[in-house]
Amino acid sequence: MRISRLHAVRRLSGVTLGLALAASLHSSALAAPDVRLAEILAAPARDWDGSGVFSSRDDEWIEIINGGASTADLSPYFVTDGDSIPRFSFTGTLAPGAVLLVTGSMSVTWERATGHPVFGLSLGNTGDQVLLWKVTGPDTVLVDGYAFKSHESAADRATGRTPDGSTWKLEDQLNPYAGTTQPTGTGCPPTPGVPNDCGVTPTQKLTWGRVKSLYR
Repeated sequence: MRISRLHAVRRLSGVTLGLALAASLHSSALAAPDVRLAEILAAPARDWDGSGVFSSRDDEWIEIINGGASTADLSPYFVTDGDSIPRFSFTGTLAPGAVLLVTGSMSVTWERATGHPVFGLSLGNTGDQVLLWKVTGPDTVLVDGYAFKSHESAADRATGRTPDGSTWKLEDQLNPYAGTTQPTGTGCPPTPGVPNDCGVTPTQKLTWGRVKSLYR
């Protein structure tokens, strides 16, 4: 099945079309698919995969989320970076609202097991694309994509999608960004494996007494 997915990607004149579409999805407000990209960290500076050893390859990560109302079958989905070479193919199911983390080390394990070139997720530190594909019958369809910029791929900065799927935000708590290029910094931390709720909490009206109590 994984070989057929690779062949399907190669068949597509749609690879070129897909890259253009992915670029157009950058910070877009297009309706997000149910199974979609949720968060990307391209330039790790610490041991994100929990192996005990830092690796600039193995500690990259991406995250997907099921934003739909029913359990999703993940077996038709795989991810690539901007060169459209498969980096990881999913298995199993994902419950509504659940997120799934894919690290560079998981990508390496999959590549070795399936005979693909071993690069990990191979996310560019000067900007790149992450593309989520779905095999549907004889077709391979680009269902989601995000093109991140160089300031988003600085050390330990992640870009996360808001829970409703409408907006991407820079999670720069570990490496603050003071520039004005969108997306600008939120001060939020990367959140691998959990929903990206930071920075999207509805504004609350607080009394002065409540404000003072927060700092006691």
